[in-house]
Amino acid sequence: MEITEIRVNLRDEEKLKAFVHVTFDNAFIIRGLKIIKGKDGLFVCMPSRQLPDGTYKDIAHPIVDDFRIKLEKEILDKYHEELSNQVDGTSSEKKETEE
Repeated sequence: MEITEIRVNLRDEEKLKAFVHVTFDNAFIIRGLKIIKGKDGLFVCMPSRQLPDGTYKDIAHPIVDDFRIKLEKEILDKYHEELSNQVDGTSSEKKETEE
């Protein structure tokens, strides 16, 4: 399975840093991933739903650690790229509207 697109929507909140959508093989998209700033740095949260007892359960998630590591690395790389572009004034959303 190939990651064909990662879209990062930056947020300027204390803990929530971005929402992420990931497309696989130009055929399947997962929306609602989050980049969170925790006490040990940034991490990626999978989309989840709240259960009646108040806990959360992932809706979609990698089941192989190697793929989870690859996915998180690519998402965080894209996040840092978007942050850099924002500083430069050239976000991917701005580039798309110019095309």
